[in-house]
Amino acid sequence: MYLYHFGLKELPFTLTPNTSYFFGLPSHKEALQVLTTALKTGEGFIKVTGEVGTGKTLICRKLLNELPDHFGLAYLPNPNLSPEELRREVAAELGVNISGDVNQQEFTRLIHERLIQINRANKSVVLIIDEAQALPNESIEALRLFTNLETESRKLIHVVLFGQPELNDKLNLPELRQLKQRITFSYELKAMDLDQLKQYVKHRMTVAGFKGGEAFNDRCCKKLYKATKGTPRLVNVLCHKALMLAYGEGKSHVEHSHVVLAIKDTEATFVSSHKLLWFSWSLLIIIAIAGASTYYLYPEVWA
Repeated sequence: MYLYHFGLKELPFTLTPNTSYFFGLPSHKEALQVLTTALKTGEGFIKVTGEVGTGKTLICRKLLNELPDHFGLAYLPNPNLSPEELRREVAAELGVNISGDVNQQEFTRLIHERLIQINRANKSVVLIIDEAQALPNESIEALRLFTNLETESRKLIHVVLFGQPELNDKLNLPELRQLKQRITFSYELKAMDLDQLKQYVKHRMTVAGFKGGEAFNDRCCKKLYKATKGTPRLVNVLCHKALMLAYGEGKSHVEHSHVVLAIKDTEATFVSSHKLLWFSWSLLIIIAIAGASTYYLYPEVWA
C-alpha cells in the first residue's frame, strides 16, 4: 500500500469509525453537546439523525467512550430485533440473568429491579441504539414502555437513538406518536462545507503521520467537495483511492487527475449521478430532434 511512500503510520481514510481521528466538525461538536446536556438533565428520549455517511456511528462511539462514570451503559448496534429479542438484549446488557421462558411482565419486573438497583448506586442507565431506523414498529413500542420505568423523581433509563432520516419518517406514523412526544432533544447532523472539508482531510493525514505539507491542494479539495457535497464517508473513499493512484505514479502529493479518476471509480458520488442525469436529458433531446426531423422530412410516416 501507500503507507511508507507517504510516511504514514496507518491508513488515514478507512471507513471504520475510529475516534482517534475525531476532528470535531461543528455539526459533530453540537451533536455531542446536545447529547451531554440532555443526559445531564435526565431526559427520557434523545434522537440524532443524519444522512448516510455523515458520522452518526463515530459520534455514537465518541459518546460511548466519554460517558461519565455515573452512567451505566447498554448498547445495541444492530436493532433489527423483535420486541422479545429487544427485551432480552437490554436485559443482557444490564446484567440481568434471564433463564427459560418468561412473559413480558416478568421481563419488565426483572429489568425494573435491576434498574432500581443501579439507581441506588447513584447511577443512571443510558440505552444507546445505533441504526435505530431498523427497529420494527412493535419493538419501538416496547422501547417506549422501558421509559415508563421511573422513580418519583427521575427516569430509570434514558434512550439515545442514532438513525438515518428514515427514522423521522417512522416516528411520524400515527401508531408511534406516543414515543415521538417523549423525544425532548433531537439533532440533525449536517455535511461539511468546503473549508471544513479541507481541514478534515488535512487533520486525518496529520493524525496518520503525514509530514509532507498539503497532500491535497485546494483544487483537489474543491473537486472532492463537488463530488461528495461534504459527506465524510464519501470523502474518505475518494481520498483513499486518490492516494493509491498518486502512489502508483510515484507522486509525493495527490493531483487533480487522481481525484478525477477516483470519482469516476465511485458510483456513490454526486458527480456520477449528475452525469447520468445529463446523459438521460441528452438522450431525450436527441430522440426529440430525431422525431421532429422525421416528421418534417417524411410526413407520410406520421399520417
